[in-house]
Amino acid sequence: MSRTTAHTGSTRHTMRHRLRLVLAVLFFSALTFSAAGAQEAGSEETWNALKPDVFGERPIEAASPLVRLDAPTRAEDAAMVPISIEVALPEGDSRTVKKLTLIVDENPAPVAATFTFGGARHDVTLGTRLRVNSYSYVRAIAELSDGGLYMTERFVKASGGCSAPAMKDEENALKNIGQMKLRVVGPGKEGDATKANRFSQLQLMIRHPNYSGLQMDQVTRLYIPAKFVDSIEVKQGDELVFSMVGGISLSEDPAIRFSYEPSGKEIHVDAGDTDGRTFKGDLKPAG
Repeated sequence: MSRTTAHTGSTRHTMRHRLRLVLAVLFFSALTFSAAGAQEAGSEETWNALKPDVFGERPIEAASPLVRLDAPTRAEDAAMVPISIEVALPEGDSRTVKKLTLIVDENPAPVAATFTFGGARHDVTLGTRLRVNSYSYVRAIAELSDGGLYMTERFVKASGGCSAPAMKDEENALKNIGQMKLRVVGPGKEGDATKANRFSQLQLMIRHPNYSGLQMDQVTRLYIPAKFVDSIEVKQGDELVFSMVGGISLSEDPAIRFSYEPSGKEIHVDAGDTDGRTFKGDLKPAG
């Protein structure tokens, strides 16, 4: 066989090999896309079954322009998925924002938290971190003062968030349990309540392992009993900013960032967990 013939045969073999690789990649990409699409469609079925348990037969406006939800398409850490929600009523709308419910369809306990707001709020901004146990829609449903429900959702690709091991061992986690960080944040406004303006937010973090009941002790290989922050109340003076009822879908060391109407009065936080512990924190005006 001549050198030219051998070279031609080798080139054809290489081309056939590359073609097979391309076809294999396209095939598996199609399977992955099809599986992801099936999971996304299946999540709507989950929501349709879940919705009556949470809201009964009340109508919900889907894809509402009144509610905006930001969440990653693919989470870097399924145990700490950052989300932010904004509810904004149009100018002249006399209604107010009363509640906000966060739901992760495919989680073992889908309702992550329900927030109830005080005062006459025409807009609310809120951010937190969630556990996402498998590919799932994350939903934010706002309830207005007239009882209307308005929803938006994002499909998040993540898995194992509810069973992921805690970042700290149980002894250290319980040693600092309940410690709070509370501060005012905003454009050029860092510190106490008197420095806040209309665009400021409060940032709250509570040290707590927020055990989901699905995590395993890496030493004993036994499941750690569920233990999580299930209630938070934030007041400005005597007026309610918000109260929260939470579940296992809130991440370890629950963190909440939220807008409020600053008055310069003391901010007080009361929180509690499923073991009956209570935690308190204050943010006092300067002077």
